[in-house]
Amino acid sequence: MSNPLFSLRGVVKRFHDREVLNLDRLDLEAGVITAVEGPNGAGKTTLLAILALLTPPDKGRLFFDGQEIPRAASQLTAWRRQITLVAQQAYLFDTSVEKNVAYGLRLRGLEQTKRDARVREALEQVGLAGFGARRARRLSGGEMQRVALARALVLRPRALLLDEPFANLDPTSSQVFERVLGDLPNQGCTVVLVSHAREQAHRLAQRVVSLREGRLTPGLDRG
Repeated sequence: MSNPLFSLRGVVKRFHDREVLNLDRLDLEAGVITAVEGPNGAGKTTLLAILALLTPPDKGRLFFDGQEIPRAASQLTAWRRQITLVAQQAYLFDTSVEKNVAYGLRLRGLEQTKRDARVREALEQVGLAGFGARRARRLSGGEMQRVALARALVLRPRALLLDEPFANLDPTSSQVFERVLGDLPNQGCTVVLVSHAREQAHRLAQRVVSLREGRLTPGLDRG
């Protein structure tokens, strides 16, 4: 077993009076694709939000690559830049594909020559070479999701988190997602995905963990 990239200890999250997540111990290995499964309301999306450092736990400790994540939002920027979340519904700006994919790189101040090269590489990776000048919101649903994936990949994150990546994809886009995600561990990227597409998730993942009512289900953790 490789060293964990994420480690959660005693993590609890509540919304109002309802406990939605209660994880005594969970380690997610570096360089591995982990699928998280469970019924609606099991806490899967909440887990992704905590891993993405978008939602702090109410209790417990979160570690990334052996270092504890601070609670103060002002201290999280450097950590967040190593982790990228792709949501189930792609939100794209009403501008070109190229500008959408380059958005995060512009925020990070990468010079334009390097930025343009990275954008072209990411679009080729998701099978959208030559789409840079197109209006992002005029693409098909599957193509829009592939742009969202390219926007994540261009940042070269250490961890890629995906919420229902195969939902509403056409067959071509689904094949692209499988190919791209399957190759990411070879590039040093750790993948955590939540999916109801059980067959695809199990085919891709080296590990499957199951949540029920916010807790890990004993015996269903396939590592």
